[in-house]
Formats: sequence, C-alpha cells, structure tokens
Amino acid sequence: MRKGLLFATAALSAALLTTATACSSSDSGSGDGGSAGGKKPKIGVILPDSKSSVRWETADRTYLAAAFKAAGVDYDIQNAEGDKQAFQTIADQMITSGVNVLVIVNLDSGTGKAVLDKAKAQGVATIDYDRLTLGGSAQYYVSFDNTQVGKLQGEGLAKCLSDTGAKNPVVAELNGSPTDNNATLFANGYNSVLDPKYASGEYTKGPNQSVPDWDNAQAQTIFEQMYTSQPNINGVLAANDGLANSAIAVLRKNHRNGQVPITGQDATVQGLQNILAGDQCMTVYKAVKKEADAAAALAVELAGGKKSTPATTVHDPTGNRDVPAVLLAPAAVFKANVQDVVTDGYVTKAELCTAEYADACAKAGIK
Repeated sequence: MRKGLLFATAALSAALLTTATACSSSDSGSGDGGSAGGKKPKIGVILPDSKSSVRWETADRTYLAAAFKAAGVDYDIQNAEGDKQAFQTIADQMITSGVNVLVIVNLDSGTGKAVLDKAKAQGVATIDYDRLTLGGSAQYYVSFDNTQVGKLQGEGLAKCLSDTGAKNPVVAELNGSPTDNNATLFANGYNSVLDPKYASGEYTKGPNQSVPDWDNAQAQTIFEQMYTSQPNINGVLAANDGLANSAIAVLRKNHRNGQVPITGQDATVQGLQNILAGDQCMTVYKAVKKEADAAAALAVELAGGKKSTPATTVHDPTGNRDVPAVLLAPAAVFKANVQDVVTDGYVTKAELCTAEYADACAKAGIK
C-alpha cells in the first residue's frame, strides 16, 4: 500500500485550511486583501532558532508567509535565534506595532508564559505553535500528535533492531531539550514502546541523556561520552535528525556507522540522506506545510474577530487547563518510503540527490 499520503490531518485542521494556503531572522509583508472596518489584520510570529532544526527557516517561515500573503493580511515573522531576551523584545515590538494575533514557538515555558500573558493583557489573541507553553495562557495550540511521534520512533527502532537480528541489544537514548515540552511528549511515546522491552530483558537500557536546547554540538559531545562509557551500544533512540547526525559522526569515527540503528525526526534533507546512505534507520515526517496552514488559517480567523472551536484539547498539567488544539498526524519514514516525502513536496530530488547520494537515490527509486 502506498504510504504516501500517510499524512492525514485531524478533521478539524482540514476545515481550518479553507482560509489559507500556507519567510533571516525577520520577514514581514502584507497581502492584497482588506478587512472589516478598513483596518487590515496583522499577525506576528516568533520562531525559536535556526540551530536546533533547519525546518524553522526552510519550512515553517516559508509556509506561514505564503499563507498570510494568500489571506491578504499583514504579518511579521521573526526568529529569536535561541535568545530568550531577544524573544521577549521581539514580542514587545510586535505587540506595540499592533498585531491582532501573536503566534509563538517558545524557547522554554517560562519565557513563553511571560510573552503570552503580556499579549493577553493587551487584548492580543495567542496561539502556541508546535510547542505547548506549560502554565501559559495561549488560547489555542497547533501541532502534531507528539506522543505519537515518539511512539513511531520507538516502534521504528524496534523494527530496525529486529531487522539486524540483534539479541538483547543495548539501547542508548539521546533525548531532546529538557525545557521543551515536546521532548517530554516524544519520550513518553518512545518509552511506551521501549520500557516494556527493558523490563522483560529483551533490551538492555543503556546511557540516557537529554540534550540542552537541542544543541547538535553538545549532542555529539554527550554521545561521545556515552559511547566511551558503553561501546557496545547496539541502537540509538535519537529524538531528531540533528541529534541523530551527531551520534552518526561518533559512530563513523569508531567505524560503526551503518551498523547501529538510529532514529530521527523532522525528515530533514540531512536525515533523509543519512537514511539513504544506511547510516540512519528511520525518521518521522511531520507535514509542516499542513501545520503552518492550519496555524495561519486559525490566526487569520482570530485576527478577523472570529472564534474557532477545535474538537480536540490538550491538557496543560502545569496550568491545569485544557487548551483547544489542532493536532496533525505524523508518519514514519524508512528507506523504502523516502520517496513519499519528495512526492509531498517537503524536499526536492535536487536537494536530496546531490552527487554524493546520487547512487543511493537511484537504488531507492527517488524521482
């Protein structure tokens, strides 16, 4: 069965897309349309960084800008580049400039909460994008089912270990940032698969550590230490493609790349190339365009004075509240279905199949 368009969204998010189609650090613009009362709505978006994952600049910015342009609203998209003070300063500037809606990807829940509360006090509608701000006051949350993302990673690693015929494999876990609630959800998902295997003795739990701020350089140092302490690692649950690539660099230095299954997430060009080369076993594809389109459509509705009632909620345990949410479905990607990500338009064959990977692309049938 064609896994491709595996990328089903929640029914509600499909409904939200009627308004929009889905830009370093700053991008602003306006569409051609007007708005009720003669004042054009304005939407502000704060992205977190460009280091933890390339997706924020190469995908989210592009898709959000296109959606806002299509909807005919003014918009301002900026990137805090991992700086909490800059994050707050950007938010202040956007609120002062008169945005009707503020969409944020928090750097941590403390900073995110401060920004959301300030926006709320000024009557600005708010959306948590991709990451839920624990204890925050966002009116809506748009993301993927992040526990399911982790579950796919756990199941993917189990499949890959089985395919290698590993017996009682030692599994290392390279988790995401401890300040990112998504990292907690991913871990909940993959540990729901791995913990029973540890408990039964089928797998042996190896080194387990989180990577501050999803920093790939720190991840390489951390995994180097893991490998030095336990060189018999047989599998790696890496929480995203950047962390996976850091682990691969260590394994390559020790001549074990391609022998140790590694998971990932985000379906980055680098991650997909690692899969085609045999150095990474799988990744999780999140159709960012659909996430950006859903967030943009919701933001446009709010900017126009409308209210939306998503059928789904996500519980914020810190704030003890249920946040109306639009959640989209992720998909597992192995070498056999890398083509699906290309077909979906998330990456191009030209980006993926550079000279170094041309033969691997040909063998995988990438077109």
